[in-house]
Amino acid sequence: MARILTGIQSSGRPHLGNILGAIKPAIDLSKQPDNESFLFIADLHSLTTIKDGPMRREFTRAVAATWLAFGLDTEKNTFWRQSRVAEHTELAWHLSCFTPFAMLNNATSFKEKSNRSASAVNAGLFVYPVLQAADILLYDAEIIPVGKDQRQHIEMTRDIASTFNHQYEDEVFVLPEPRIDDRLMTIPGIDGAKMSKSYNNYIDIFLPENELWKVIKKIKSDSTPLEEPKNPDADITFQLYSLLASDEQIATMRGLYEGGNYGYGMAKKAFYELIVEQFADERERFNYYMTHHEALEAELQAGEAKARIVAGKTIARVREKLGFS
Repeated sequence: MARILTGIQSSGRPHLGNILGAIKPAIDLSKQPDNESFLFIADLHSLTTIKDGPMRREFTRAVAATWLAFGLDTEKNTFWRQSRVAEHTELAWHLSCFTPFAMLNNATSFKEKSNRSASAVNAGLFVYPVLQAADILLYDAEIIPVGKDQRQHIEMTRDIASTFNHQYEDEVFVLPEPRIDDRLMTIPGIDGAKMSKSYNNYIDIFLPENELWKVIKKIKSDSTPLEEPKNPDADITFQLYSLLASDEQIATMRGLYEGGNYGYGMAKKAFYELIVEQFADERERFNYYMTHHEALEAELQAGEAKARIVAGKTIARVREKLGFS
């Protein structure tokens, strides 16, 4: 049985990019009979950017509600909040003592974020990959579904684990493998850049219908006149529509673009209607969990009890090697 692990930050409500790029693929993997999935909310990681407690609590609920809305089986799999399992931070400290400074200094994601806003850089952001390594190694995870931008962090996790294993001449940690779906490496935002809360270019499919439509209308398009043919492959709305639509719907939409007398506003309306129709059940379940905190809390606490059992076994191995037991 393959053990799979995925974490989603609670730095905001999950958007369409999170859902298509991480949540749905992870849930699909979790449904395979030979897979055992560990799926967690990375609320500790969100502290690098969010300092407001009530905001983080609300975002954490939203992330949890999204997983449950999309049908995560919490009986078969383990689902929890990172902050409620203390072994994450303990292992992060142990691993930090085996992590070269140069490795962290060369992390691409750290360089990009620090270049965008040097004043926002903190030590937590710098050591982020170490906590991420702890998240993975704590559960003996074998497969880590990630986007292309996270490949380096998985390589760093493997390097840290290998250093520890070599130090103690024992396979204390399982070396994880990244799994990257080339079809969903980059989900475009409404401006064409990668969809991200950091860029404020995301689509929240759980918004009330009138608010969702306002966001869809903001999708960037060119100035080609209504009557002229358009290139669907160069249009953001068509790219987003294609991620959700059937092959038949995509072919029909392509024909409309290339035939002329079809405006971008019409395409946006079709995309909006597709979201509302395709995610009707998920939107309803999301709203249920966001208004029934006790049901949400019960799911999380049950998962946290399961996670502590596995994490405790790993920490026991580590403490023994380090002389702390």
